[in-house]
Amino acid sequence: MIKNITLGQYLPGKSIIHRADPRTKIVMTLLFMVMLFIVNSPWALIASFVFLAAVFLISGIPFKYAIKGMKPVLYIIIFTMVLNMFFTDGNVLLRIGPAKITEEGLVLALVVSMRVFMLIASASVMTYTTTPITLTDGIEKLMGPLKKIKFPVHEMAMMMTIALRFIPTLIDETDKIMKAQAARGADIGSGNLLQRAKSFIPVLIPLFVSSFRRADDLAIAMEARCYRGSIGRTSMRILKFTGNDVAILSVFCIICAGILFIHYMI
Repeated sequence: MIKNITLGQYLPGKSIIHRADPRTKIVMTLLFMVMLFIVNSPWALIASFVFLAAVFLISGIPFKYAIKGMKPVLYIIIFTMVLNMFFTDGNVLLRIGPAKITEEGLVLALVVSMRVFMLIASASVMTYTTTPITLTDGIEKLMGPLKKIKFPVHEMAMMMTIALRFIPTLIDETDKIMKAQAARGADIGSGNLLQRAKSFIPVLIPLFVSSFRRADDLAIAMEARCYRGSIGRTSMRILKFTGNDVAILSVFCIICAGILFIHYMI
C-alpha cells in the first residue's frame, strides 16, 4: 500500500506537456478540478475522463500510474459508494432487508467515484510532468501579486514544493522501516483496528526521528549554499509563455467549454 502512493513523483519525458510552462499546467489543473466540482452529469464526467486519459496518453505517462495512485484511497471510495447506494432516496432497484439500492444512489456513487479518481489523477499528472524546482518557480510567479501585501510568496512556494517533493522520500523511508521491523518479528498490519494502530507505533517513532533529521540536514545544506529566501535570488531558468502554451490553453478551454455544454444541455 505504501508503494502505491505516487503523488509528488516526477517522470522525465519530452512530451508537449513536459515542455509546457509550469504556470500553464498549474492553472489547467486548478481549473479542471473546479470544473469537476461543477459538473455532476455522468456524460460530462465521462467526457472529462476521456480528456484526462488523452492527457496521460499525450504526456507518455502510463495510465497504470493513475490506477496505482488510487489504491491508497480505494477503501474510502468504496465506503462512500456504499453509503450513496443504500442511503439515497429514489427509485428502488433492489431491497436487502431494511436496506435498499436506488437508481439515484447508483448514479451518485458513480459520479462521486469518478470525481475523486479524476481529482487525484489530474494532480498526479502535473507532478509527473513537472520537476520540483520548476513547480516552485511556477507557484511563485503565479502568487507574485501577493508580494504587494508583504506575503512571503517565495517561502510559501518553497515550503509547498519541498513538502510535495518529500512525499516519495518519506514513503520509501516508511517502507524500509516496516520491513526492518517485520524482520525483527514485529507483527504489523494484522488483527483488529486497535491492534493495527498499536502495531504502527514502532514505525511512526523512527519515521518522525528520521523526518526531523532529514529536515535538519536540508536546513544545513540550504544555509551552506547561502540560501536567504527571495532576497537577491534569481532563477536559472526564466519562465516564459510560448506558442506551445497558447495552443495547450486554447485546446483546454475548448474542451472544458464542451464538457460544460454537455453538463448543462444534456
